Amino acid sequence: MDALIFDCDGVLAETEQHGHLPAFNQAFREFGLPVYWSEEVYAEKLKIGGGKERMAGDLSTEICTDHGHPGRRARQRLLEQLHLRKSLLFQERVRSGELRPRPGVRRLIADAVADGWTVAIASTATESSVRAVLESVAGEELAGKCHVFAGDIVAHKKPAPDIYLKVIGELQLDPEQCIVIEDSARGCQAAISAGLATVATPSAYTIGQDFTGCARVLPHLGDPEDPIPDGDEYGDLAGRHVELRDLRNILHRHGHGHT
Repeated sequence: MDALIFDCDGVLAETEQHGHLPAFNQAFREFGLPVYWSEEVYAEKLKIGGGKERMAGDLSTEICTDHGHPGRRARQRLLEQLHLRKSLLFQERVRSGELRPRPGVRRLIADAVADGWTVAIASTATESSVRAVLESVAGEELAGKCHVFAGDIVAHKKPAPDIYLKVIGELQLDPEQCIVIEDSARGCQAAISAGLATVATPSAYTIGQDFTGCARVLPHLGDPEDPIPDGDEYGDLAGRHVELRDLRNILHRHGHGHT
């Protein structure tokens, strides 16, 4: 069975700039912490997999002690509480309709489900946040037909392949019939290391990253009213939108899928 696997943040919607970053900064303020991430700082933070892991670098033992959280265990509890609050703030933004889906995502999910494909989301974000984004983008009914793999469910986060190997294993998928949509070099590396054909659709924070090894690099997946721009670099997809047949062709050309 063919399978279409999406990353969440930056792939389903431009969640980082308008969702996660302001939620992180609001959480820092609410907890009275002397931390603020500019867009430039956050772009660097995104090279680290996982929200708690991103925050840990700014929350030294000294800062935590100075703000009433002395000791290793207290620091760990602070990180967990801060991340939980940040996730809730992010979900509030998602449910308010502030985030717009990226072109082609909802259409391809709907087409894949209708055609009998397995559709899954593979993300290191919290499961509740991923489900909120998925439901916002695809609608509750369609989202309910997708498998969600998210949060701290694997030992190593992207760029390690663990999350994709877990998806393949638990859903009993054939790697040669799976295609992944990612937006970052780190995510693409994870999917490629798992042996999966990968299409990159860079987001606002990942444009210009190294996508070596990806089957295609596209500005987005496109829709009839919002096609992929014209350009030699987009080949046969220039001026139109990605369809299931295109994904099957990518699998075939790169030695995957059915002939």
